[in-house]
Amino acid sequence: MTKVEIAWRAGTLLGEGPVWLEERQRLAFVDIKGGRICLFDPVGGTGEDLPCTGQPSFIYPSEKPGELVYGSNRSLRRIAADGTDTLLRDIPAPEGTRTNDAAVDPAGRLWLGMSHDAETDPLGGLYLFDAGRIGQVLGDVVVPNGPAISADGMLLYHVDSPRRTIWRYRISADGTLVDGQVHIRIAEEDGYPDGVVLDSEGCLWVCLWQGWGLRRHDSSGRMMQHIALPCARVTKLAFGGADLTTAYVTTARNGLSEAELEEQPDAGSLFAFDPGVSGLPAVPVKTD
Repeated sequence: MTKVEIAWRAGTLLGEGPVWLEERQRLAFVDIKGGRICLFDPVGGTGEDLPCTGQPSFIYPSEKPGELVYGSNRSLRRIAADGTDTLLRDIPAPEGTRTNDAAVDPAGRLWLGMSHDAETDPLGGLYLFDAGRIGQVLGDVVVPNGPAISADGMLLYHVDSPRRTIWRYRISADGTLVDGQVHIRIAEEDGYPDGVVLDSEGCLWVCLWQGWGLRRHDSSGRMMQHIALPCARVTKLAFGGADLTTAYVTTARNGLSEAELEEQPDAGSLFAFDPGVSGLPAVPVKTD
């Protein structure tokens, strides 16, 4: 059985979007409903918050040294090396939506999901930010998660969370998504697929909202491994550490009743375990 430990009792309402910042040797992640961007130092076992705006939902390094790019509400924002927080780009998405999960492909293009904030209407979709230009590439989604992009930049895995379905697409040269097919379906009793990420062997790690854990699937979609966590709302995994061989997992406590919080007091913590495989380095976002 894989040993899972608490790395930091971050107390996030809706922890999401972890990413390893090689330059800083820190793990960055967000608390969407808490309005926080968190930085975790695995050496000291301590964390701190960065100033931010709105409901940050993901964060990535920028191509500019020391700069970070994050999504919040219906915009992309940047945090400069000196900590200054400014608008990078408004997102042409419908009212009532907000940024959710995201990924960066090998070319530095940012693929981001827009979610219906009330989680009732299919107003969300997947958008592509390509060196200053932004547009929608998929629609008719209530809550998109992922995406995850293969190391060669050829495949994209898109999560339609309410429909418990993970799709696989081929990315064409012009950034359109083609040849979509169902890759994984999650059974109702197993929760909802949330954030996904690929490891160095091309396997997909799927976190399970209301599923008390996460899974590793091979390239055909077959489940290889299940890791149990002591809380129900498991949101996303990232590989970190100097050699990218530590798995960090964000979780949530938002919406849990008092009785549920008594049962799972560590909900909202950042967890860590040895996955037995390394991850892929984060690609900086090209902003211009």
